[in-house]
Amino acid sequence: MPIQSKMPVIMSLKIKGVCLNNIMPVILLLFWLPVSGQGVFQDLDKFLEDNKKAMGNNYTALVWKDGKVLYQKQGTDFTLKTQAPILHAGNWLTAALVMSFVDEGKISLDDKVSKYIPVFATYMKGYITIRNCLTNTTGIHTEGGVLKVFQKSRFESLEAEVNQFATKREIEANPGTEFYYSNIGPSIAGRVLEIISKKSFDRLIQEKLLRPLKMRGTNFNNDQGGAVDPSGGARSTANDYMNFLIMMLQKGVFEGKRILSEESVAEMEKTQFPSLPAKYVPKGAEGFHYGLGCWIMGINPSGMPAAVGCPNLVGTFPYIDRCRNYAAILLVKAPQDELNKEFFSHFRELIDLQVPGGCQ
Repeated sequence: MPIQSKMPVIMSLKIKGVCLNNIMPVILLLFWLPVSGQGVFQDLDKFLEDNKKAMGNNYTALVWKDGKVLYQKQGTDFTLKTQAPILHAGNWLTAALVMSFVDEGKISLDDKVSKYIPVFATYMKGYITIRNCLTNTTGIHTEGGVLKVFQKSRFESLEAEVNQFATKREIEANPGTEFYYSNIGPSIAGRVLEIISKKSFDRLIQEKLLRPLKMRGTNFNNDQGGAVDPSGGARSTANDYMNFLIMMLQKGVFEGKRILSEESVAEMEKTQFPSLPAKYVPKGAEGFHYGLGCWIMGINPSGMPAAVGCPNLVGTFPYIDRCRNYAAILLVKAPQDELNKEFFSHFRELIDLQVPGGCQ
C-alpha cells in the first residue's frame, strides 16, 4: 500500500516535468518575439530619446503594417490615447470628408464655390472651385500664410468666417495659377458641405468619417470659442489618426468597410498642380508637391506617389508609405524647438531601414 500510494505522485512529477520542459521554450519564444520586433528599431529609439527635449518630452510614435503594430513608443503622461492639437494635419481629414460627398455624387471637385455661396461671385471670386479650396490655389492670401490657430476666433460661425473671406479679403491671383498655403481653402470647402447637407461641419465629420473610423478622441471643436475650424482646428490622438492612415493605406477600406472609393483616394494622392509657382510653403514641406489636403512626399519610378503625408507646424507627422506599404505617425504635443524637414526625414529614414520593400 505505501508503494502504491507513492506511484501516482512520482508519475505526476515526471509528467509535469516533461510539460514544463516543453512549455518553457514556448513561453520564452512568445516573450522574445514582440521584444525583438521592437528591438530592430533601436536606432529610431535612440533618435527619439536624443530629441526628447526638443519635442517637449511629450510625444508618441506608431508604425503599422500588414494588420499589426511594428513599433510604438509613448510616454507616461502622454500616451497613444492622449488628445493633442494636430492643427493643419486636419486638412487631410477635411479633404477626405469632401471626397465622401464626391463619392455620393453630391458635389464635383470642379464645382464653383459660388454655386453654393453666391456672395463669392459678387466679389470677383466666382471662378474659385472646390478643387482650388483643397489645393491652396484659391488666389486668396492670408498674412504669413497661415493665421494663428491658437487665438480665439472672432467669428461665431463658419458661415460668418467664410463670408468674410469672400467680402473682405482681396483676391491676389487668378484661381489655379499659384500655390499659397493657408487656412482659407479648407474652411470654404467645409462651409460648402454645411450648405449642401444642412448640418454643421463638426457634426458632418463625426458622422461620415470619425465614427466609422472609430476616432473617438478626434474633433474640430474650437476650445477657445468661436467658429469650428476645418483647416487648423483639429485635435486627435496617435491611435485615432492611425486608423485614418490605415484606411488611406488600404485605399479607402477600414476593418472591411469602405469609407472612401479607391478612385477618391487616388485623386487625393495625385499631384494636382505640379508646375505652379509656390508663393508660400510652410517649413517642413519644402520641395513636396500637393494633392488634396495632403503632401506628396516622393514619386516612384512609375510616376505614382511613393509616400503621402500631412506634416504640420507643431510637430505632428502622419504619413503612409506606398512603396513599403506601411503607415506611421509621430505626434508631438508641444515641441520646444523647431522640428524641420530634416528632422521628419530622418524619422522616416530610420523606419524605412527596418521595413522591407521599396518601389521598383
